[in-house]
Amino acid sequence: MISNFKLKFGRAPGLNPETITATPVTVFVGPNNSGKSKVLSEIEQYCRSGSKDASAVILDDLAFSGLSVEKALQAVEHIKQAPNQGEALNIDHIIVGSKYGRQQVHFNSLTQFIQNPNSNLGAFCQWFLKHSTLILDGRNRINLVDQQVAGDLQQAPQSSFQVLFQDDTKRHEVRRIVNEAFGSYFVIDPTSLGQLRIRLSQRAPATDLEERGIHAEAVQFHSNAQLIDLASDGVKAFTGIVTEVMAGDPRVLLIDEPEAFLHPSLASKLGYEVSRAALSADKRVLVSTHSPTFVMGCIQSGAPVNIVRLTYRAGTATARVLPSDEILELMRNPLLRSTGVLSGLFYEFVVVTESDADRAFYQEINERLLRFKPEWGIPNCLFINAQNKQTVQTILRPLRKLGIPAAGVVDVDVLKDGGTTWTNLLSGANVPDIAHGSLATMRASVKKAMDATGRDMKRDGGVAILNPSEQEAARNLLSQLEGYGVFVISGGELESWVKHLGVSGHGPSWLISVFEKMGEDPSAENYLKPSDNDVWGFMKQLKSWLIDPNRKGIPA
Repeated sequence: MISNFKLKFGRAPGLNPETITATPVTVFVGPNNSGKSKVLSEIEQYCRSGSKDASAVILDDLAFSGLSVEKALQAVEHIKQAPNQGEALNIDHIIVGSKYGRQQVHFNSLTQFIQNPNSNLGAFCQWFLKHSTLILDGRNRINLVDQQVAGDLQQAPQSSFQVLFQDDTKRHEVRRIVNEAFGSYFVIDPTSLGQLRIRLSQRAPATDLEERGIHAEAVQFHSNAQLIDLASDGVKAFTGIVTEVMAGDPRVLLIDEPEAFLHPSLASKLGYEVSRAALSADKRVLVSTHSPTFVMGCIQSGAPVNIVRLTYRAGTATARVLPSDEILELMRNPLLRSTGVLSGLFYEFVVVTESDADRAFYQEINERLLRFKPEWGIPNCLFINAQNKQTVQTILRPLRKLGIPAAGVVDVDVLKDGGTTWTNLLSGANVPDIAHGSLATMRASVKKAMDATGRDMKRDGGVAILNPSEQEAARNLLSQLEGYGVFVISGGELESWVKHLGVSGHGPSWLISVFEKMGEDPSAENYLKPSDNDVWGFMKQLKSWLIDPNRKGIPA
């Protein structure tokens, strides 16, 4: 029933606030401290009160659409409760409630508000949506599988276990999901009279009566099954969330870090099943996650999914909607899938290198900067590698399209190739088309000058093989590329760094030797610590582009 939500900020500093059309599933992603959990709590507060929270820092407003008459009546029945013994009921009133309280409301007014929420948003939320909103966080998801009161079977069910116990279809659906996840069969045990407990059985019950009865065969069946209390936290968390989604039937379900306690494959399965349930039952599921596998599970379910990336740095917040079809297309590319590029959604910055040796080296350099010279180190940064210089842009392009600051690091021989290879690099870095011609001319001139030296631009010193005026031209070209987040190693290649360590070789062999020379014990005398030049200064330049809110190269 949430039709859209408006945030307090937009895709980039200075742009209009983002208004997001609600889909069955909305997933909030982003680096730590970007507001993912906060926005869930602000949405929950709005759904329960029907008014803006003056202290909200992310959510500006929610908009709601009404239900048809038939669905409104069904919704009322879901939260309707029987009067307590001796409780007086006003004429034309009913009692509605949940674990968040109960109250008498006028029946006709309630149904009208559900059909037209905007006629009285406060009453709609406080009389109805409050009882149909559920938030699941790390504090309560494990407890969702604790035993529950069996209740009165003559009355409407009041808890998720009661719903599942009475509804064979829903219980069987939970059993299917749990069995596919763990190979065990979810069953509800009523044999502790007055209580309902979850057990995991090695076989499915032969009949519903064998599960739901208290005769000898039923007692024996449940005695052979394991109480879920003895299962791992992952099993409990997964089963608890599935139980609430299928049985609790909230209109608005908010889940904070559903992947907690779960193996990646289970996180993917949970995302898939939660999204399918949201689509089939007209729910709104809003999730905060750090798990790329959960995101992929949501997308692969076929349900319409909004992926909203939040960021917050130096007092500036941004929000960007990432279309799920673009995420899916990104993950269909074997190169992107193999590099784990989707993990970039959960980092503040990404650095893309040519090879794995490059990645490992720059990542280690950054770790040492963060420890000993943090003002130059890049915080919350993911380092990933392509297969060569030609495929760096293949990774840069989709990351930047998603609004993720991603810098590319390439050897100087990137200047060798013109034509499509050069154009693809510029396009992947989002360099304006109108600038391609001038940059291509500069590239050709610098390459010609390097070729004229008769030396190898990559192995023999990079830009340093040119005369002073030619060096100036080359550095001007590299500076323009750096403005768009493409960092060319002016010394030639990876192996041109930390020459004073006296390491020879190339690629992995060089990396192993240089790591040995750099040392591994920070307290040791030979441990290489940051200086003010060499690769350390190069990383400082990288950081300057990444943290600049007005950086070039990121599509608005």
